[in-house]
Amino acid sequence: MEHGGRIVAAALKSRGVSHLFTLSGGHLFSIYDGCKAEGIEIVDVRHEQSAVFAAEGFAKATRGLGVAALTAGPGVTNGISAIAGAQANCSPVCVLGGRAPELRWGSGSLQEIDHLPFVSPLVKTAETVKEPGRIAACTAAALDTAFASPYGPSFVDYPLDVVFTEAELEIPAVQAREARGADGIEEAAALLAGAERPAIMAGTGLYWGRGEEQLRALAEALGIPVFLNGLGRGCLAADHELAFSRARGAGLGGADVALVIGVPLDFRLGFGASIAEGAKLIRLDAAPNELRANRAPDLDLVGDVAASLAAIGEAVGEGSRRTEPWLAELRKIEAEKRAAEQEELEDSRSPLHPVRIYKELGEVLERDAIVVGDGGDFVSYAGRFVETFQPGCWMDPGPFGCLGAGPGQAIGAKLAHPERQVCLLLGDGAFGFAGMEFDTMARHGLPVVGLMGNNGIWALEHHPMKFLYGYSVAAELRPETPYERMVEALGCDGALVREPSELRPALERAFESGRPTLVNVLTDPEVVYPRKSNLA
Repeated sequence: MEHGGRIVAAALKSRGVSHLFTLSGGHLFSIYDGCKAEGIEIVDVRHEQSAVFAAEGFAKATRGLGVAALTAGPGVTNGISAIAGAQANCSPVCVLGGRAPELRWGSGSLQEIDHLPFVSPLVKTAETVKEPGRIAACTAAALDTAFASPYGPSFVDYPLDVVFTEAELEIPAVQAREARGADGIEEAAALLAGAERPAIMAGTGLYWGRGEEQLRALAEALGIPVFLNGLGRGCLAADHELAFSRARGAGLGGADVALVIGVPLDFRLGFGASIAEGAKLIRLDAAPNELRANRAPDLDLVGDVAASLAAIGEAVGEGSRRTEPWLAELRKIEAEKRAAEQEELEDSRSPLHPVRIYKELGEVLERDAIVVGDGGDFVSYAGRFVETFQPGCWMDPGPFGCLGAGPGQAIGAKLAHPERQVCLLLGDGAFGFAGMEFDTMARHGLPVVGLMGNNGIWALEHHPMKFLYGYSVAAELRPETPYERMVEALGCDGALVREPSELRPALERAFESGRPTLVNVLTDPEVVYPRKSNLA
């Protein structure tokens, strides 16, 4: 017999869980005791939202499970935005909740609230364990559900009296699952093999599907240009001959056949309009298309991404490189657009142009560095200028767009890969959501390097309001706030950068220090990001 918390921890251990992200709460004490007994590292943060984001960052960095434990009531409600983000990103995150005691339910215990009605729409499964004997099975099922394709968050909570009670320790075995390719492979292969202007747009679902090698083989066999977003970045190295970024508008807009892998046809793809109207649109993902109001694919492939791509590659065989004129056209556009960026990359103004920051950062980052974005326009520039060379090296909030995701994800990423550079990109606005997590980095000895673009405004709102109305309200922050001093007070290092010449040395010191650091770079508030996407 073991108490419920040890049963929970034994279930975590059986599924390979090595870290539990949490903020201390009495409803969770027995689970902490179990984790201590099982050797699972407990990582405590400063806000429950960051616990879930850290679990997601760990999952993104490892392509494994991320687990967070949130105490009852406000602990769970504080984590809701991060759970919604994990849903939008199809991240395999399991959230464990504390809960007021079952025997007193309805009496008004501390933090008594039924979590399931508001958590259920955001997760694959949500359950309350009301009997000690069901803890093992329910916990294992929640973990397995999160990690079953298509991935996504799951939730299970434990009433205080139930999880402190003893029961038999018997953990269910993991059920084997077959990776099945999609139907329609031959038709997709024929469309791609016969195309003169094919294009591949791949994203987060490619990464979760572990399909990068199959993607590369297919692209090379047929000479298909590849565009990547989300967690798909790095699934084809940025310096591969078929990897394009600046020519995306021309590539998708001029394609005769487009293969969209693991990317919903949402605002990032113009709700489908970014792809040429006359193009044959092939969609491949682990889950069926849920965006019924947008452009429908001509061929919808639903199945294991890696297996499906391998089957398409086998069907096309060696292929033929009839696409060379198309590739040459896109390479010309790519080169012209990169050449046009040189002026911004070399911009010597003070406060700095954001693009100049990414020039200097690119010269310091190692090839396997993990870059985490948390901000509006500042991180939009990063999406254009930060090059990604390996899978799992780019993280951002995803299409749910929740600011404050960055510090937690950086914590999870650094714990997953302590030997690698982890760079957290922050707008000064985004810092306000989770800046206290620099305390978490200091306490747990996590040398994350934060790089802040500090322009004293909410730029994503300030500039559009000025354009529409001639004025801006509720979009101004205090200019030149010394955020570097704030993190110093939390036990980290800080640096202030006013001139371009100061940036490279500050970054080098930060990465070499072995300590969590924030490099606070003052940026020009008059720079307007050239946004083209229709966000709504």
